[in-house]
Amino acid sequence: MRMALAYPPFKSCPCGSGRSYGHCCGPLHAGAPATTPEALMRSRYAAYALGNAAYVLQTWHPDTRPGTLDLRDGTRYLGLRVRRAEGRRVEFAAQLRLPDGERYTLRENSEFVQVDGRWLYLDGQSPAGGDSDPV
Repeated sequence: MRMALAYPPFKSCPCGSGRSYGHCCGPLHAGAPATTPEALMRSRYAAYALGNAAYVLQTWHPDTRPGTLDLRDGTRYLGLRVRRAEGRRVEFAAQLRLPDGERYTLRENSEFVQVDGRWLYLDGQSPAGGDSDPV
């Protein structure tokens, strides 16, 4: 696994919240618990964007978590839009540039659960009426 990128706390958070990293996903990456499923989903997106595989794995439910995660494939994370956040579910669209240069939109309806008072990502599905497909 590669090391997570150092990211200045005063810069805009990669999750697209409009807040600084130091006031958004930075504290979660440093160990603070997410207060909502949307906050966890945003922090996981930011972790993918910054190459922080350890955080992504740590916030993944053990029943569905992969054994390893390699974020060194050259994918670039270009933007996140939260479409809906209700209860334990968050629907989002993430804009990516794949290693071959192709732009791609990942659409997912993610489910989160609380374990010992901490939110974890359980799994996700493509939302009804929209598949994950090239832009």
